[in-house]
Amino acid sequence: MIKYSNGQKFNKISSKSTKKPRKLGTFSHGNRGMNLEEDINLSNDFYRSNGLCLITKRPTPINVVKVDYSKGAIITNAYFEKQSTTDYNGVYKGRYIDFEAKSTLKLTSFPLANISSHQIEHLKQVLKHGGIAFFIIEFAKLDQVFLLDASYVIDFYENGNRKSIPYKDVQTHGFEIKKGLTPRLNYLDVIDKIYVNS
Repeated sequence: MIKYSNGQKFNKISSKSTKKPRKLGTFSHGNRGMNLEEDINLSNDFYRSNGLCLITKRPTPINVVKVDYSKGAIITNAYFEKQSTTDYNGVYKGRYIDFEAKSTLKLTSFPLANISSHQIEHLKQVLKHGGIAFFIIEFAKLDQVFLLDASYVIDFYENGNRKSIPYKDVQTHGFEIKKGLTPRLNYLDVIDKIYVNS
């Protein structure tokens, strides 16, 4: 019998497990958007390591209430201190950048319910102070990712008569982000075209 250093017994996993492995490329509510986030994080790592820009993911602010140190400092009780603003921010070519990343499984539209009012207010402030603000929107089933300017989304959110932005509008008013290996999502190329070199 094998035991771990802490005295726990090693339990052999049965080869007759009834749990089916998740197929590659499938999504669940729990991991929706995680592939997009991973692609953006890897792109940011590439950009940073090549000295192109400094864009980081904002941590979600939490207040830790209880920690179980008997199991290796595991947080057992915590709550969000306040609503987070947007997912990413940083600096590129002397310009402040702030953006939110969203993924949808819908084929024909992007639901505005995915956006919080405090995110809209935050991005309005970024624009007011001269920053670059946008959304990166993934249509996961279509395998397409777009950069959509925050001012367009804000106007649609506040003045539109729909609960979602049609896919065709995202195509028309947004810019498709090229996918590759390094970087995974070359969103700096789009930023150059519409914000920096225009």
